[in-house]
Amino acid sequence: MIAFSAEWLELRGPYDLRARSPAVLAALAGAVADRASIAIVDLACGTGATLAAISLHLPRRQRWRLVDNDPSLLARAASSEPVIGKNVVTVPIDIFRELDAALDDPLDLVTTSALLDLVSSEWLERLAIAVAKRGLMVYAALTYDGRVAFEPADPLDARMIEAVNQHQRGEKGFGPALGPTAATEAIARFASLNYEVVHGTSDWNFGPPDNKIQANLVTAWAAAVREGDDLTLAEIDGWISRRRSHIASGLSSIRVGHIDFFGRPIGAR
Repeated sequence: MIAFSAEWLELRGPYDLRARSPAVLAALAGAVADRASIAIVDLACGTGATLAAISLHLPRRQRWRLVDNDPSLLARAASSEPVIGKNVVTVPIDIFRELDAALDDPLDLVTTSALLDLVSSEWLERLAIAVAKRGLMVYAALTYDGRVAFEPADPLDARMIEAVNQHQRGEKGFGPALGPTAATEAIARFASLNYEVVHGTSDWNFGPPDNKIQANLVTAWAAAVREGDDLTLAEIDGWISRRRSHIASGLSSIRVGHIDFFGRPIGAR
């Protein structure tokens, strides 16, 4: 399973929190409003950002099971400030190989953030079937959907993002990744399993002050494109040089498309 540094997760954290779809959060909150308590498993939890983002939308009494294969990230998640009414445990599990172990606990809700675009169609099918078999609700946030817009525009932007999206479909630890089609496919899978699904956009919007994360993103994208043969090294180096210049000059804005969704079995209350 692909690993992300705690530093990257910390950098993107405030933007993730701001981007989450209010409509999807409202659907989640409405679905659990009459419950006295709720049990949640968060898959690929990282440092615990999903817990922090949605806990205020859930019943006061919460039992969280935070699952990740990275012990250092789990340690950070476990060190967050305790909150009255919340019971939080961390569990080291490789969800590619041991998905059922992650779900084999009395649960009401499965959550994940920034994961589904990394998984294969086969693994997504496993997840959807396992969740539906248990009659669980699901909240999946911040799935990259391939939309990127730059200001100011560059003649190579479209080709660069096309190459980035192709790279996103490569192996990320779960088999060939779904990349930009993940959210659409996941929503369709759950709908086919008799789930009511609410979805909405959760785009990152970076303006000129957000220069650090912009620089990180364009650097990572250029590195990804260098692994393929879609563009020449001269084209890639020219693009990254121009984009860095815009960022350093306080002229750059970037919008990165994501999708959130919440699903529950039809008829469930």
